[in-house]
Parts: sequence; structure tokens; C-alpha cells
Amino acid sequence: MGETPQGLVTGHDFSRAVTSQKDAGALAPGGFLVIPSPVQQPPEPDRPLFQSFSQPEIRPPSRTPHLGHVAILAVFGFSGLLCASLLIRSALHFHLFGVTNLQNAVNDIHYTLGSEVILYLLMFGASLLFFPLIWHKSLFAGMQWNGAVAFELRRRLFVIAAICCAFALVNGFLLPGPTNTPIDKIFRTPGAAWILFAFGVTFAPFFEEMAFRGFLLPAICTACDWIHEKITGAAVRPLDRNGQPQWSMSAMVIASILVSLPFAAMHGAQTGYSWGPFVLLVGVSLVLCWARLSTRSLAASVFVHATYNFLLFSLMMLGTGGFRHLDRM
Repeated sequence: MGETPQGLVTGHDFSRAVTSQKDAGALAPGGFLVIPSPVQQPPEPDRPLFQSFSQPEIRPPSRTPHLGHVAILAVFGFSGLLCASLLIRSALHFHLFGVTNLQNAVNDIHYTLGSEVILYLLMFGASLLFFPLIWHKSLFAGMQWNGAVAFELRRRLFVIAAICCAFALVNGFLLPGPTNTPIDKIFRTPGAAWILFAFGVTFAPFFEEMAFRGFLLPAICTACDWIHEKITGAAVRPLDRNGQPQWSMSAMVIASILVSLPFAAMHGAQTGYSWGPFVLLVGVSLVLCWARLSTRSLAASVFVHATYNFLLFSLMMLGTGGFRHLDRM
């Protein structure tokens, strides 16, 4: 026997060939083995040569501001402090406002508040230009300004500020501070009380809240949650619908305490480092932290801070006859 057309093998002389082909096909009648055509498989999709590199890297959500941003803000503040010092020394050189030495400048309203205004403006200007470049959003959005929320809650926030003012009056009665403190000396400068009034309800609340509750408070909250995640292996908390971090209750409590202590200490020099004003400022700071965190609005804590200062200055003004009888303080 011989070969038939392609795909057929005949006869018993090729039994071994037939046997070897059984698994691949079937015997047709007459001893012919039919070899099926190979089944066409769909082509596999092309895979990149370095598939592992082509997969997008899964990164945790970016939580801002963090402690690195606080460090940058501190650099801006230190630079502003240097510039303010140079300007103050230049003013002393020219005997501006009749002040000739640094010791007298400490108790002069023009130099004390002037240096603070220069520091705040330079720090704010640098932040306004730099942080949007690394956050990819505005400075106010990164700090969770949310002015609309504060406006909507303005009545409640006013009540909170009034409660803080009442707490300040009780604190002054139970834990009176020392007399003749540096701030008392500044108040007695002619016209200083009105300047302090204006400064205390505008510049001071905004810039202090920006530093302590716009940067430091959320940064410490994020750091506390980050430490907890690393120790326990817990999942990273997702950002909210506005792309802002969400913190645990324990992180917010710890951060509020850690922020309130330096906030109160910052004002210690003005009040002679007495315990009464220190306890008061720690309590007020905790309330401001609560207002900031519960509303997710920095504008809310600024409003409470400014209103609290306004109420205190207003009571002082009424008690001293328009700041004409400061000996009654």
C-alpha cells in the first residue's frame, strides 16, 4: 500500500504509524485514519516586555499639610523674623518714634506690633507663593479654610466665643495674673490700647490660627495616625470627598493638646509666665482646635478667636471708660 492524499494513511503495513496517531485523530471506515486540522486558538494579547514596570504604583493618599510642611513654614517664619529684626535695628538707628535702643523698643507699641506684622506678612506671602506649587491647590484650600461653613455656623461660633470670654472672667477671678506685666506696660502707652484692639481682632487671630490650626494641628493629627498605621498595620484612612485627610478621634485629641501647650507658651512672655493666663490660654486653644476639627473649617476657628478677642477688648474698653482709665484694669 502506498500513501493517499495528504492527511490519510492506508493499510496494515503502517500499523505503528496508525497507533501513534490514535491520540491525535480517529479511524474512519476502511482503516483510514483521519487527522483533524489543528484548532485555531485566539491570539494572546501582546504583553509589555517589563510588565511589572507598566503597572501603576499604588500610593497612599497624600495628606496635607504634614510635618514636613510645618518645617517649611518654620523656615519662612525664621526668615521673616530675621528680616523684621533688620528692619527694627534700622529704625532704631534713625531713632524712629523717638526710640533709641532695643530695651525701650520692647515696650513700644510701634516696634512690638510692627515687628509682628512684618513677620506675619513675610511668612504669609512666602506660603501663598510656595505651597500651591507642591499641593497643586491654593493655600486656603490646603488649610481647609471653608469660609462658607463658618458663615453658616456664625451664631453658634459666636456663642462659643462668648463662653470662652466668660471662662476668661472666671479665670481672672480665681487665678489672677501678676500686675505690671509687659502687656500692661504696652497698654499704658498713649493710643496703644486702640492699636492692640485693632490688631487683636484682625492680624493676630488670622495668622496665629494659620500657624497653629492651619498647619500644626492637622500635621500632628496626620503624624499620629501614620504612627498608628505603621505600628498596627492598619489601613490608611481615605481622603474625604474634598480630598482632605480624615483623622481618628485619638489623633485629634492628642494633636489638640500638643498644639495648645505651645500656643499658650507663646503668649507667656506677655503675661509674665503666670499660671492663670497659661491655663486660660490652654483652655481657649482646646476650644479653637475643637472648632477647627469639628467643622473642617479654619475660618471657624479664626472667627471664634477674633470674636473672643473682640469681646475681651470691648469689656476692657467699657471698664476703663474707653481706655482712658487703665488703672482700673
